[in-house]
Amino acid sequence: MVQNTGKPEWTFREGQGGAILSLSGPWTSDTGLIPSFSADDLTRIREGDSLGFDTGGLQEWDTVFISFLWDVKQAAGRSGIRTDFSGVPESASKLVSLLPEHPDLPQTISRVSFTPLLLTGDLVVRFLTSAGAVSELAWNTFRSVLSPRRKGQGHMRPADLFRDISDAGPSALLIVSVVNFLLGSILAFVGAVQMRKFSADAYVANLVGIACVRELSAVMTAIIMAGRTGGAYAARISTMLGNEEIDALRVFGIPVTSYLILPSVLSLILTMPLLYLYGCLLSTFGGYIVTVGMLPSVTTAGYWHQLFGAVSLSQFYFGFVKTIFFAAMIAFSSCNIGLQAGRSAADVGEAATRAVVVGIVGVIALDAIFAVIANVIGI
Repeated sequence: MVQNTGKPEWTFREGQGGAILSLSGPWTSDTGLIPSFSADDLTRIREGDSLGFDTGGLQEWDTVFISFLWDVKQAAGRSGIRTDFSGVPESASKLVSLLPEHPDLPQTISRVSFTPLLLTGDLVVRFLTSAGAVSELAWNTFRSVLSPRRKGQGHMRPADLFRDISDAGPSALLIVSVVNFLLGSILAFVGAVQMRKFSADAYVANLVGIACVRELSAVMTAIIMAGRTGGAYAARISTMLGNEEIDALRVFGIPVTSYLILPSVLSLILTMPLLYLYGCLLSTFGGYIVTVGMLPSVTTAGYWHQLFGAVSLSQFYFGFVKTIFFAAMIAFSSCNIGLQAGRSAADVGEAATRAVVVGIVGVIALDAIFAVIANVIGI
């Protein structure tokens, strides 16, 4: 047995049925003198023999002692030598028994091959799944409106509807005003610069009126509502889901569609067409300010006369109907994303972001469909 020299040491000695590894000294990380061990140190032991341990001279030990024993265990396993940890302190023996004989190899990351058909199919399936979930939510919501009111069953409260209308309508007037006014001003500025080259100053009003009333005011107002109100709906519902408020409503038999979803949908459907008309007024007024200021040949009366002559009521009807579909799509998709979200705080932010993205993309896609319909019916 090796005498304690104040540092960790190990030596081999012959034992009954194999070799004995004698350990002495303090095996702690404070010493910084932990000796190494490799499979070359086992060359004197024949394959099939056993390797025991003698820890009579062992002092204090910590994790570096367990790491050394694991190195011995791995080296002996590779050499076909059995290890007997009965001579090791019981606590250390239990820790070593939890470690595998061979460490797990790092997993190799396989190269992801480019599979366009698989990616396309995955996107189509996800889109159809989301569209089906939104359609089911819309059907259940409208069915709850037509179903007879039962005593004790929760339905939409007028206070919730008025609160949502206030949040979606009057509270959004400022941003709708600024965006649409600047939009009309920019169109008028670009039109004035270009049409002045062809002495077509009077037609700037036509450009502003048709572009804003037919497309831009409806689309920009819908995008504003998707970012402002749609994201708020998704965040609110996902927060309620995380706080188990949705579960509580279902336990008490209160339908989520009529109690929670219906006020949100109705508030957007009622306010967005009005915001669209308000946006048309602000955008044409912004175009008027820039046109009259940049083009001395265009008077106030001339601008409004040209504008009313170019924009017919059918353009307003078309934009009005368009915004109703925009509102329904934004409300239902945002509420569905909130209901499908997770229950953590991170999921709330993810749901709000996803609702904004889906709302904006959905508005643009719906507007493209309505553009084709308008061309077919001759508007």
